[in-house]
Amino acid sequence: MAPPDTRTQLLDAAERLFAERGYRGTSIRAITELAGANLAAVGYHFGSKSDLLAAVARRVIEPINAAQAAGLDRLLARTPDPQVADLVEAFVGPLFDEMPAGDEGGARTSRLIVTILSDPAEEVRNWMGPAEDAVRDRYVAAFGRALPSLAEAELWFRMRGILAVTAVDRVEIYHRPTPGCSSPVAGDEARRWALTFLAAAMSAPPTATR
Repeated sequence: MAPPDTRTQLLDAAERLFAERGYRGTSIRAITELAGANLAAVGYHFGSKSDLLAAVARRVIEPINAAQAAGLDRLLARTPDPQVADLVEAFVGPLFDEMPAGDEGGARTSRLIVTILSDPAEEVRNWMGPAEDAVRDRYVAAFGRALPSLAEAELWFRMRGILAVTAVDRVEIYHRPTPGCSSPVAGDEARRWALTFLAAAMSAPPTATR
């Protein structure tokens, strides 16, 4: 098998370092050294460090977004107003598929998602494009129809919570497997636990205003 090309090596190195150190804690020099590339390679292949971050994020998020969109399409083909539990499964399922328990790549993806959600750097907040916005907006609309009493701001807060809880759980499972959850069957059971918990969280009454 041929070794990865320079662009792929840079993406691999940047994904690992951004996940471990955050955006501001990762230098272009550290990325190129880990990738075994020269310092100018990031500029040549991506343009800038922020453009490299966007490429890393999209490489990780695009398969998840595509599966989420396909899951929502299937639900809407059955009914124009899916139930909350079905929407949660369509939204969360791809996260479990792309971040399998005990898999190093899945754990790295999980850490990167946590970084995207929590890193204060402006560049981390601004990488999303129209494709990512479209998937988010479709789910916000579908959840909004299922939960009409919930304000959109609180709805999006809960959806971000789904992402964070799932990503942190996958990282934790990789580093410290849950007792009794090492087999594929047990992994499926853990997935069901998560879906039950997250559906209940999404369905909770709106937070009372002070």
